[in-house]
Amino acid sequence: MTAAASASPSAATSTGASASPSTGSSTARSVSGAGGASGVDKGVGPLLRGWREQRRVSQLELALRAGSSARHISFVETGRSRPSEEMVLRLAEHLDVPVRDRNALLLAAGYAPRYPETPLDDPALDALREGVERLIQGYEPYPAFVVDATYNVVAANRGIAMLLDTVPERLLAPPLNAMRLTLHPEGLAPRIRNLREWRGHLLAQMERDIALRRSEPLRALYEEVAAYPYPYLSEGSSEGSSEGSPESGSGSDEGIGETVPYFALPMQIEHDGRVLSFILSISTFNTPMDVTVAELAIETLLPADPATVKYLQSLMS
Repeated sequence: MTAAASASPSAATSTGASASPSTGSSTARSVSGAGGASGVDKGVGPLLRGWREQRRVSQLELALRAGSSARHISFVETGRSRPSEEMVLRLAEHLDVPVRDRNALLLAAGYAPRYPETPLDDPALDALREGVERLIQGYEPYPAFVVDATYNVVAANRGIAMLLDTVPERLLAPPLNAMRLTLHPEGLAPRIRNLREWRGHLLAQMERDIALRRSEPLRALYEEVAAYPYPYLSEGSSEGSSEGSPESGSGSDEGIGETVPYFALPMQIEHDGRVLSFILSISTFNTPMDVTVAELAIETLLPADPATVKYLQSLMS
């Protein structure tokens, strides 16, 4: 779980704490190429070559995908040929370049950005924001939340608030960050029974995001959370005990002694004397046409065993 505190882009949130999204600051992504220079400074050719090499695609393969020729791709990358706006977008699509960085490619090629970056609290996104909030509220009593490009929480339901009820207030001050709250030694980390596996999963997830997006803010966050002291031991437990195993039973009365065959790596977290197990699911928007929307992710925690389901439902009764 990249669990996070309750936050919302509007007053309609169902939880107590709040954080105002700022897509122009906290979610800002680097539009730098591999060498750190801006797209305008480097030109579109080297930027495209950098994305192609990062994706491990040959010039011929990219040309076949984009309906071009390897010769033309080579000319574009070396600056001998200026690609059309349509070609820049086509190459970016086949290289799976994030929407924010497609704007950078267009600027480097001398064209205007194609994708706007609308603040999440802008009236233009009212329908989207309200729909997302209804979605995560409808998921209750199971935890669900929404994060931006750097894992800052922009909305969360009461299930998340329940998991964070023992986290110190100072860690819940906005801007709330899911990775910090999960891995901080005073956050959720001491209560996560299989922390070694879950920490490794989260760091690997961030590494994949960094490779995909070339985000300096995300890299800085990764370096911060990866440096947190580790491991943490829950009170009364020892590292390597069966309670921390991904195949152990829940700590509730119903789960003691049971072995649950999990279908994906669960996060096992202590809460009120019990061990709850969750599977993380992440959803994003299909074919987004706005940078802000492209960088949102809805993360839901699916109960991984019957005892967790029963316990969460009892909290809502």
